[in-house]
Order: sequence, then structure tokens, then C-alpha cells
Amino acid sequence: MSEKMTGKKAVLETLLAEGVEYIFGNPGTSEGPLVDMLDDYPELKYIMSLQESVAVGMAEAYARSKKTTAFVSLHVDSGLANGIALMLDALNTGTPMVVTSANYDARKINETKTDLAELVKPVTKWAVELNLPDQIPSVMRRAFNEANSHPKGPVYVGFTANALEGIAEMNIVPSTKIHSDVLPNPEGISKAVELLSQAKNPVLMVGDRVSDDVAVEEAIEVAELLGMAVFQSRGAEVSFPTSHPQYYGIHSLRAQKSRDLLKEFDVVLSVGMDAFDELFYWGDVILSDTQKLIHIDPIPGRVGRSEPTDVGIISNCKTGLRALLTELPQKIDEKLVSARKTQVLKDVKSSRSIYESSVGAKWDSIPMSPARMMFELAKAIPEDSIIIDDSLSNRAAMRYYFPASQRDDLRGVRGQSIGGGIGATMGAKCAFPDRPVFGIIGDGSAMMTVQGLWTAVNDDIPCIFVICNNGMYRILKVNFNIYQKEILHELEPSGENLLYSNFDAPFNLATIAEGMGLYSERVSDPNEITHAVNRALHSGKPSLLDIVIDGEIQ
Repeated sequence: MSEKMTGKKAVLETLLAEGVEYIFGNPGTSEGPLVDMLDDYPELKYIMSLQESVAVGMAEAYARSKKTTAFVSLHVDSGLANGIALMLDALNTGTPMVVTSANYDARKINETKTDLAELVKPVTKWAVELNLPDQIPSVMRRAFNEANSHPKGPVYVGFTANALEGIAEMNIVPSTKIHSDVLPNPEGISKAVELLSQAKNPVLMVGDRVSDDVAVEEAIEVAELLGMAVFQSRGAEVSFPTSHPQYYGIHSLRAQKSRDLLKEFDVVLSVGMDAFDELFYWGDVILSDTQKLIHIDPIPGRVGRSEPTDVGIISNCKTGLRALLTELPQKIDEKLVSARKTQVLKDVKSSRSIYESSVGAKWDSIPMSPARMMFELAKAIPEDSIIIDDSLSNRAAMRYYFPASQRDDLRGVRGQSIGGGIGATMGAKCAFPDRPVFGIIGDGSAMMTVQGLWTAVNDDIPCIFVICNNGMYRILKVNFNIYQKEILHELEPSGENLLYSNFDAPFNLATIAEGMGLYSERVSDPNEITHAVNRALHSGKPSLLDIVIDGEIQ
């Protein structure tokens, strides 16, 4: 039933209708009309950040954790611009999010007025700005539909001041679920089955959309049926159990070792990921003429986008894998599969043994190695905890020691924009208030959004931030070494001494955290990590553990 109301009321009524619980934001004068009305809407909890990237980071983790669309309110062009960095992450992770901001009054000619929709078009699925109040209900409904349908991602809606203050007759009708479980083409499945059944050494590569489509069990079944190795692409979700004996780990094409390893497989089954699109300095075709690529993904336009593809199938990941499981059992050679699985298990075990040997030499070193830090943390952190991984250059060690079998056990920050970890940790805690939430965050990333620590205290979000403090810009050193070794072919890369990458001035995040009201400790002895974790948990407060580690590049 229609009702005469202001545009600002229509916005808030729409949020109630959509089931929004949190508004993540940083208000300014232009958002005053909305903030002014929040007392009338106790169902909407406003979480204020002191920097816009924190708000977007919180929204991203909250949306992915709750499997819902998050809502973000930023301020005109300056605040919106600050949020763009993490909106890019949300676009790349396919996170449903509605981002809004207000603007000047459209009835007044103002040469300084920015076209906000144009500003954010590169980092959104859809962007629009409204000048009339009666545009709000239908556009907001579309925004939530757009954000939550494939390809999922952030959507922007801007409001001029007159749109918020104007009065019109309006109907508030919420969005409805978009049913997008696309069934696979039978011919494509048959071709994929033929390639997989004839393969000597196939490999399964999974991405975030396997988790999004609740297809982890199917991925396990396919891997076990064919006895093949499994890699996960860089990503935010758990799309394959990290403790599974056929799981190799995360595959990154940026490392020569990973690209060389890929040559061992004759058929690549890529599911729920953007296949081979992460190359930084390499523009060539990755797979050889003798290798075959099967790509299953729910999003049109992603299949075959980067790498030549032999069999491309647009399908929901679950239904696509289930279709393979229907046809494959009749086609496979069980003897071949058994031998292959034996070799895969042996290779995985050998790889893990090599890794443990490589970190053993520095196991008792001070400052402690990243591997020792992650080992001690994995022992100390309660089993029902949620881990936010923003460890950047220490990710290999982190993923090795932290087991994850379910989607919510571990959530990664992509790192396409540094600074997401602090916000993501708080967003996950908002989504799971009854589970311990730990954010394992690089020191550089933490400093990008260190203001977020205040938000944790101000809104009583009792998560625990664990800082990997190596006192340097290590990720830049690592990537610079790759550039010099593999592109310039230099025998002695100089990443270790890269200009501006060593932080010689004091870099004590525990002191900063204490000044903002968090429980904090600085830890340099690995034997103290368990005690420090327990003290942080028992404090009942937002906490920060600043762990001093070795940043030397191997």
C-alpha cells in the first residue's frame, strides 16, 4: 500500500524491508538527513568507522559471512573516493553490497558537484544517482537485486539532497531472490567426461564460487573419484578442505614454481574461478598445446575469458560437478585412478615434508619465523574460531598450519587493495557474535586502516587482531625479487634492500591499540603466544597482539 513519505524515510524503510541489520558507514553533512532519523529505527545498528575503507571492509566480510547483501553509507565524493579501494576488492570477490552516498541539491547549479555514479562505475556492477524522492523505492529494490545476482558485487546508489528531503507517494516493496542455478549443457558435460576419463594426470582447481554454490562436497567427490591433485586459486573462501590428503594448497601463477608444476598435468578442471587471469608480468598462454582446459563457472563471460578453453560450461558449480559425477563412474579406469591417487598422496606428503624441513632451520630463532608464529597460533586459538586471513606475504605459512573444512572457518582478504583485514575482522564478528574471531593481519595492511581499532572499542566488537609485525614492507620486497629474477633475469635480486621498504622508525601497534582502549600485548617469544591468546580471550575486550617476526626473504 502506498504512503506519502520523504525520500530519507523511504531509504530507511527499504532497509527494514530488505532485512538489513547493520549500516556500515562514515557520515558527513550530506548524510545528515538519514542519520537524523536513525533514532526512529532501532532495528538498524549504525557502525561508524573513522575511515571509509574500514566500513567497506566490514561490509564485505559481513555479507560473505551471512550470505546476504551488506549496506554501506558513505559521504559525498570525498568519502566515497576513500571507499573505492575496498569496493574494488568486493567487485573481485563477488560480494553483494549496496553502497550509498548523498550529494548536493540538484536544483542548485553547482560547478563543484561531482558525478558520483561516474566516479564509482569502474568498481561497481551498476551505479546510479537519483534526483527525485519517488525514484528511491524502485531503484533501491533493483540495487539489492543487482548486488545479489550473478555476477554478484557492489552496487552504488547516490541521492541528491532534494531527493532525500522531497515528499512523494511511495510503495516499499523488497527485492526477491533471483533463482540462478543454471543447469549445465549435456553435450559440454559429455565432452568434459571424455577428457577426464582419458586423462593420465588431471588436476582440479577450485575457486570461491565453489563455496558460494555450496559445492565443496561435490568437489571432494570428483577429486576422490578421479584420484587427482587439488589446488585452490587465490580467493576468499574455503572451497576445498585444507586437511584433505589430496589438497596441495593455494596455486599462484605469480610464482615460477607454481607455473612449472602446472606443466605436469594434462587436463585441468577449473571450477568456480577466473581461470589463469592473475598474471602480473606475463601475458602469454599458460597451458601448452598438449594440455586441455575444462572450465565450469556460473557467470557468463568468465568462461574462456583469459585462457584458451577446450570445454567451457556455464553452470552452477554444484549442478555442474553433480552432472560430472553422474557420468564419470562408468568411464573411469579404476586401476589407473588407484595408481594416480597413490602418487598424489605421496606427492602431497613429500611437499609438506619439504616445507617443514625448509622452516625447521629457523624454528627457534628470535625474532621468530612466520612459520613458528602460525604454528603456535594454530595451537592456541580455539577450534570454533573464525580466522580472517590478511597475512599477505606470510599467507603460505598461515594456510599451512590452519585447517579449514567449512566455508566460515577461514576467510581470506584478496589483497588487491591492501587494508581490508581490520574491517573484515570486525565484519565477521558482527556476523558471528557467538564465535571467537581472529584477524591475522600484516603490519602494513593494519596501518592502512589502523583507525578501525577505535571502531572495535566504540561499538564493542570483541574480536582479536593478530599483527604479523616484521617491521618492513615485505610483500613489496617479495614481488620485486620475482620481477628482478623472472623478468629481468638478474642473478642477485635486491628486494631485501629495496628503497623505502624497511621501517627503521618504531613500529609498535600494541602501543597504538592501547591508546585506543584495546587490550594489547607485544609478543616476541613464540612460547608466549598461547598465554597471550588466552589473556586476550579472557579480557572480553577487543584485543590486539603485536607479534614480532622475522621478515627475511628466503
